[in-house]
Amino acid sequence: MRIDLHTHSTASDGTDTPAELVRHAAAAGLDVVALTDHDTVGGHAEARAALPAGLTLVTGAELSCRIDGVSLHLLAYLFDPEEPELARERELVRDDRVPRAQGMVAKLRDLGVPITWEQVARIAGDGAVGRPHLATALVELGVVPSVSDAFTSEWLANDGRAYVDKHELDPFDAIRLVKAAGGVTVFAHPLAVKRGSCVPESVIAELAASGLDGIEADHMDHDAPTRARLHGMAADLGLLATGSSDYHGSRKTCRLGEYTTDPEVYGEIVRRATGAFPVPGTGG
Repeated sequence: MRIDLHTHSTASDGTDTPAELVRHAAAAGLDVVALTDHDTVGGHAEARAALPAGLTLVTGAELSCRIDGVSLHLLAYLFDPEEPELARERELVRDDRVPRAQGMVAKLRDLGVPITWEQVARIAGDGAVGRPHLATALVELGVVPSVSDAFTSEWLANDGRAYVDKHELDPFDAIRLVKAAGGVTVFAHPLAVKRGSCVPESVIAELAASGLDGIEADHMDHDAPTRARLHGMAADLGLLATGSSDYHGSRKTCRLGEYTTDPEVYGEIVRRATGAFPVPGTGG
């Protein structure tokens, strides 16, 4: 089995619609794909309806969190999307995305970049606006050569000149909320230092003690020594170790299935979940 547990669609900051994403996942030879848009489940219905035969959909979301001034992302799988407390927190994060993005546009303009809010809104479309949309605008304007080059201290990284904070969950609260909704939590790209500051390993240990289920070890932003280190950390802390592409369509260079999750680890995620179940494709 080939299992990719971290992808994005136009419901947040990917370039594939949810229907296109599941079709591309099947064409890439995946057996299981998780749709984990940022702080939203808005793409799940379309992905379900278009799910090809032979492909299983895992519903999820990537939750925006912050601790001690450091941003981190928590992948939440197979939770009940109607659970009210978690739904309310997702809505608070989404509602803050527009004023936050507008604040970053203002900072970029102060830095001499001729970006406009209208340009960013056009790029985001109906998706939950985020930094990749601003990064795409910077590419369009010729300020940077690629989206990844915008995520530096020069521009949009967590310590960047144009960075603006947004409402984010405390990760301990997020773990509690996802568990209450019957879901499973995995810390996304925990040591992706190129994105900015990362939480110390002591915090990962505290999160594990508070119910975190796993860490995303195999990811394009982790080099080989970092991946080995994270697999060792997972073993030491009793955490599941996953692998994923973090696919964003044409917005990033990663390919569907570039990194994958061991079938036994996937099986344990499914076993632990009580809020929702994987959706088998029937050729819709």
